[in-house]
Amino acid sequence: MGHCGITSSKTALVLLNLIFLAAAGVLCYVGAYVFVTYDDYDHFFEDVYTLIPAAVIIGVGALLFVIGLIGCYSTIRESPCGLASFVFILLLVFVIEVAVVVLGYVYRTKVEEHVNSSIQGVYNEYNGTNSNAPSRAIDYVQRQLKCCGIHNFSDWMNTPWFEASQNNSVPISCCKPDLDTCTGSLARSEDLFQEGCEVLVVKKLKEIMMYVIWATLTFATIQMLSMLCACAVLCHRRREMNYDLLTNGETYA
Repeated sequence: MGHCGITSSKTALVLLNLIFLAAAGVLCYVGAYVFVTYDDYDHFFEDVYTLIPAAVIIGVGALLFVIGLIGCYSTIRESPCGLASFVFILLLVFVIEVAVVVLGYVYRTKVEEHVNSSIQGVYNEYNGTNSNAPSRAIDYVQRQLKCCGIHNFSDWMNTPWFEASQNNSVPISCCKPDLDTCTGSLARSEDLFQEGCEVLVVKKLKEIMMYVIWATLTFATIQMLSMLCACAVLCHRRREMNYDLLTNGETYA
């Protein structure tokens, strides 16, 4: 029964380590995705909301790759030192993941506050040229999220760009994609996206943070199972060492 149990634990641990190797690639991809996606919205909030989540996720992915290699080697060899190191690294990553979840919830609650306080300033910096970073960000967001203005398209009437252009039009990025004849004219407001961007930007960023949180919790659960299996293999190995030493007439401390 004991031999069957340790074999099951080793098999489960090897499989979980293979999952870690795959998860390392997945997390690095997720981190890159978060970084690239947030980079498209970084004019609407502080850089810290862009860099920290992505950097932590990529860092955890790299650690999972190391964990997978150490875990596979230590499990097959039943190395007490390797298994102890494996458990220690798992605990370290688990603490990091708890921090990611906490930061994720904190950032999620602050996203709306920061977007609300910064979005008007970004729209005020719009000048309609591709060389202007706020202009590129706004045009991208309006096309991707299918929105126009802060609350609706009429918000453009209160911007310096609208007053300077004096053509009673909003940016082309406000036009519905299936209308090739749309020029952004307010005289044909039915051709424009009707929903404002503020609510949609907040929603998008919160969705990304929830995606990060749930992915982190999933991997944390897998790690807990791995730690239990590793402890079982480690305890079995220590019992074998005790038995061998006692059999040879030695005392094991």
